[in-house]
Amino acid sequence: MRKIVLLLVCVLLAVPVVGQTTLNGAGATFPYPIYSKWFSEYHKIHSDVEINYQSIGSGGGIRQVTAGTVDFGASDMPMTDKQLQDSKTHILNIPTVLGADVPAYNIPGVTGEVKFTPEVLAGIFLGKISKWNDKAITSVNPGVNFPDQAIIVVHRSDGSGTTFIWTDYLSKVSPEWKSQVGADTSVKWPMGMGGKGNEGVAGMIRQLPGSIGYVELIYAVQNKIPYGSVRNSAGVFLKASLEGVTAAAASAPKMPADFRVSITNAPGKDAYPISSFTWLLIPVQSKDAAKSKILADFLSWMVTDGQKMTTALAYAPLPDNVAAKVKEAIKQVK
Repeated sequence: MRKIVLLLVCVLLAVPVVGQTTLNGAGATFPYPIYSKWFSEYHKIHSDVEINYQSIGSGGGIRQVTAGTVDFGASDMPMTDKQLQDSKTHILNIPTVLGADVPAYNIPGVTGEVKFTPEVLAGIFLGKISKWNDKAITSVNPGVNFPDQAIIVVHRSDGSGTTFIWTDYLSKVSPEWKSQVGADTSVKWPMGMGGKGNEGVAGMIRQLPGSIGYVELIYAVQNKIPYGSVRNSAGVFLKASLEGVTAAAASAPKMPADFRVSITNAPGKDAYPISSFTWLLIPVQSKDAAKSKILADFLSWMVTDGQKMTTALAYAPLPDNVAAKVKEAIKQVK
C-alpha cells in the first residue's frame, strides 16, 4: 500500500499544475461598460484566464502601460509620438469600438432635447455664455422656455480620453478654444468644476440643477440624463446615435497603418460630430510569453465575436475594413 501511495504522489508531482493567468489593465472610463462585458464573457469561455481592469482614465492608462506596470492600457486618445518613444516597449494602438461624447444637462423646467451649435458649446465652456436664457442658446431652440439661471459647467478632474475627444472637437470648431485651451487628456479649464471619471461627471450633472457636462453616450443613457443634439459640419443638428457615429467613421480620413486617427467634426450630413474610436494599448512583446499569447487570442475574439455585443451598450462596432486591419496587426503581438 505504501508503495502505491508513493507512486501516486510521484505521478501527481510529475503532472504540471494548470493555474489561473491574470492579466491586469488600466485606463479609459469611456469604454468601461463594453470592456467589462467582454472580459466577463471571455472568462466564461476561458475559465483559466482572469482579466482585471481599472477604470482610471486614459491618462492613467497611458502612464501605466508606458511604465510597464500593467499588461495593457486603454485610452480614447491615441498615444503621441513622444509617449510611444518614451515607452519601455513597442506599443500598438488597437481600435476596439466607436463611441460618442454628448452634452448632458440638468436644466430646471426643460426636459426635451436642447440643440447646441459648436459656437454655443465653446462659449459655455469658455465661460462666455453664462446663463441658460442667453440669446445664443434660445435663438436655436425656439419654443423652449429656458430659465434665467446660471450655467454650471462640469468637466473631468482626471486625465481623460473623454476630455480629449471633447477638447479635440472644440479645438476644431473654435479658434479661440484652440489658442486658449487646446486638446489633451488634461487641460487648464477656463471655468467649471471637476468630477472623476464619466461616472463622477454624470453623478454631478444629476445632482446640480443648471449644470452641463460631457459624458460618453452610455453614461447618459444609463443614468437617464437628458443630452442634446449638436450641429455638425454639414449644418445638421444630430443627436448621438450608433448610426451617426458609424457615419463619422465612414466619412473621416483614411485609417492610418498605426490606427491613430481623429474623427471629430467629420464631414457628412449623417456624421455625429463628437465621435471617436477608443483604443487598447498593447505591448508587442511582453516579459511573459504566455500573457502575450492570451492577449493576442483575446484581441482576435474581441474583433470578431466581441463586436456583436457592442450595440446593446450604445457603442458602434468597428467598420469591416478597420476590423480586417486590426486582425493583421494582432499578429505582431508575441
